Amino acid sequence: MKKIGVLALQGAVREHVNMLEALGCQTVLVKYKEHLEGLDGLVLPGGESTTMRKLLNRYELLEPLRTLAQQGLPMFGTCAGLILLAKEVVDHDPHIAVMDVVVARNSYGRQVDSFEVDLNIAAIGDAIPAVFIRAPHIVSVGEGVEVLAEHDGKIVLARDGHLLGCSFHPELTTDLRIVEYFVTTMV
Repeated sequence: MKKIGVLALQGAVREHVNMLEALGCQTVLVKYKEHLEGLDGLVLPGGESTTMRKLLNRYELLEPLRTLAQQGLPMFGTCAGLILLAKEVVDHDPHIAVMDVVVARNSYGRQVDSFEVDLNIAAIGDAIPAVFIRAPHIVSVGEGVEVLAEHDGKIVLARDGHLLGCSFHPELTTDLRIVEYFVTTMV
């Protein structure tokens, strides 16, 4: 059984746990450094990236997360989690800074501009529901980064080896395919 951690400082933690458990994974709520031991993968959920950064600093998780990513631990960042993983963030300092992408925050407007669309993702499937809430987008990717999905000409899902970054919230739907892709092909 794969042991997947979910960063549990803020955001859509329970929703990710529910999806991972539906896929047969053992889950660990990661709040402290010792919770990172023995993980096969880690999910960085959506939430508010600035708040998450403050909490990562407070709980001394930033460097351990960076080290684990550099050592090859598979990580999946959704929305704010993508921002945390990005090597560059437009008009902001980067956070964990391990995924070779440039990300722009709040690309799709304010909370009232939230929307849901279906995406066709060749590597995963058709008509995958994607919930965008104050979502970022990937401005550019480094060499070797695979663009998996775009919406309105913006990159919204990409893979950099063992790192998966997603602009939207798959955990806010009942469709398991994106989380299953992470668990079965990356972990």
